[in-house]
Amino acid sequence: MAEAATNPIIIIPARLASTRLPGKPLADIAGAPMIVQVWARAQEAGIGRVVVAAAEKEIAEAVEAAGGEAVLTDPALPSGSDRVWQALERVDPEGAHDIILNVQGDLPTLDPALIRIAGDLLTESEADMSTLIAAITLEEEKTSPDVVKAVVSLAPGTRTGRALYFTRATAPSGEGPLYHHIGLYGFRRAALKRFVTLPPSPLEQRERLEQLRALENGMRIDAALVDTVPLGVDTQEHLEKARAILSAKG
Repeated sequence: MAEAATNPIIIIPARLASTRLPGKPLADIAGAPMIVQVWARAQEAGIGRVVVAAAEKEIAEAVEAAGGEAVLTDPALPSGSDRVWQALERVDPEGAHDIILNVQGDLPTLDPALIRIAGDLLTESEADMSTLIAAITLEEEKTSPDVVKAVVSLAPGTRTGRALYFTRATAPSGEGPLYHHIGLYGFRRAALKRFVTLPPSPLEQRERLEQLRALENGMRIDAALVDTVPLGVDTQEHLEKARAILSAKG
């Protein structure tokens, strides 16, 4: 049986390059750069050290100015997971942190409880990775390729189960709920180390979903069912919505 987590770390990958909203980590939301708002949500989770893995010095400087910890990573890295691993090696070369929570840098309104749920899932199972899902309630999202669906084995009345597949298609077929995949991940350290050394897999490349690399290589991903999908800021419209939400909380 896998050992229980004892020393988690939250790492938030961030880079300025964005096709739809360039420079978004530094966009102001309720008086702070977006990346600082995400860092604050991670701090509020209260589960351990929080580090921003920054591709550019402007991001690191913004986080450090707010009192946070940041580390520069190679801007040419191909994915957020690679950025998280490089940051981990730089801030924790001794291997003290055994659970790594990868929180996307564009979730400024994220409920900190969701980070805790992803972390707890690894202490309660033998999974290599953990992630989150929510029931799809909008009909148009069931068929949208922009909404990633998680095919998860959930027994009646339970809220955690093993993820069997992720897809942009509408799946599974038949009667029953469809689940929206939330791109927040927990990794055991050894699993993350292995994951970033694996080459891109055939289904990963076909679906454009990085997590399929783990499944195709026999890694186990467990998912927890939560009630809400956090707002990911990818467009100006999303940014204005996040500003309204956090200004109202202000």
